[in-house]
Amino acid sequence: MRRAGPSVDVRSIEYDSRNVAGNSLFIAVHGGTTDGNRFISAAMERGAVAVLTDSAAAFDETVRTYPHAAVAEIERGRHAMALLASNFYDHPEKKLVLSGVTGTNGKTTTAILLDAMLNSVHRRTVLVGTIAYHIAGAAVESPHTTPESRDLLELFARGICLGATEGVMEVSSHALEQGRVWSLPFDVAVFTNLTRDHLDYHGTMDAYFAAKRMLFDGTNGAVPRFSVINLDDPYGAKLAVKAKEAGSEVFSYGWSVGEFHAEDVRMSAAGMQFTLVAPAGSVALQTRLTGRVNVYNLLAASAAACARGLTLDEIANGAASLACVPGRFQTVAAGQPFTVVVDYAHTDDALRNLIALAREFVKPASGRVITLFGCGGDRDRTKRPLMGRAAGEGSDFVVLTSDNPRSEEPEEILRDVLPGLQATGAKFVTEADRAKAIQIAIEQATPGDIVLIAGKGHEKTQTLRDRVIPFDDVEIATSAIHALAGTGAKR
Repeated sequence: MRRAGPSVDVRSIEYDSRNVAGNSLFIAVHGGTTDGNRFISAAMERGAVAVLTDSAAAFDETVRTYPHAAVAEIERGRHAMALLASNFYDHPEKKLVLSGVTGTNGKTTTAILLDAMLNSVHRRTVLVGTIAYHIAGAAVESPHTTPESRDLLELFARGICLGATEGVMEVSSHALEQGRVWSLPFDVAVFTNLTRDHLDYHGTMDAYFAAKRMLFDGTNGAVPRFSVINLDDPYGAKLAVKAKEAGSEVFSYGWSVGEFHAEDVRMSAAGMQFTLVAPAGSVALQTRLTGRVNVYNLLAASAAACARGLTLDEIANGAASLACVPGRFQTVAAGQPFTVVVDYAHTDDALRNLIALAREFVKPASGRVITLFGCGGDRDRTKRPLMGRAAGEGSDFVVLTSDNPRSEEPEEILRDVLPGLQATGAKFVTEADRAKAIQIAIEQATPGDIVLIAGKGHEKTQTLRDRVIPFDDVEIATSAIHALAGTGAKR
């Protein structure tokens, strides 16, 4: 570490130069899409008095150009940001009991379920995840599944001021590898599953798993007191061994194996019930969530809640208190004689599970599964034909469309998906305009069908090459249903 310049009074810590004000410390680190060191001059012009950089060249240039600033160079910029922010906000992570949920699928629902269980016994929480951040019950915009450490610690500090005692958060593989949750003392860490995703970033499944493993084996800076791990997932079985070796107490779960498992599962489109079997006994769970994946999510959240000291009855009450998770098998009811579901499924595994669940709720002789989906741009291209195959193999009719194309041309993304879809022999149409595609899917439906609108779930915008536009799958589907009814079409 190198240092230069005088001691200064720092009144804020920022990594975005646009947020810098007088007496700020600007932290300049290399990111996934940009390099914060490019914005040191902009930060200084806005009133920064100190700079922390992970670039030797930027250190030298800043010392020459701004001799009155305090400047430091450190190798691991994000680790330094986490420690500095912790100190600046008076160590809020030590005043909350933290539970982190990681995995490819199920993070959001599991975190929201655990949060509901804790709230049901009057514990105030800070919830950080994909859909939203909640601070003692108040919603805050959620720009990232797991924010940068500076923002995360500020959220924690705000929660503490409002009486929060627990933190529940989704922990992405990107956040672990990039150091956004570096050294956070998680009391409970949850692993849901690992399926193909984010290989555009991690490269291989082994690297992807290694990033997830950091939450459990101490390489993130601390070993969790409890590790809640899905033994039905092959990576989970490996992870349980690593967690135990690191000194974490493991609570295992699975459909019919593990310390927490389910018996007598009964499902309908309106909800489900099953018996939760746990080391302390068993209890009947009733929930408005449904589907095999939500059995797993409930098992994971229940085990985590048990680790946090809730009784089985309290867990059951908390599970029953949750009405829905936005964009997760969310039904759209506008008077139509068929079912419309909006879901966030955006991997081949999640799409396959969603379609399998829908298949359980249609009558084989009269009901069809109609699936609309797309693939995001600037993401792992290798999963696109896999998603096409998953959609085609399970559906009676497929509408292939855009998701968030980002910088890519939508038609090029569709071409990447087509080989997998065409190989199944399923009936399908392509329509790059997502709003028009939703209308097509709705128009195809007849009484008893289920229309699945997959990929974007809770999102309220669509990201295009040159702009971000308002886009809500639920609103678009509702409008399409009303338009269909207005035509007098017989359904």
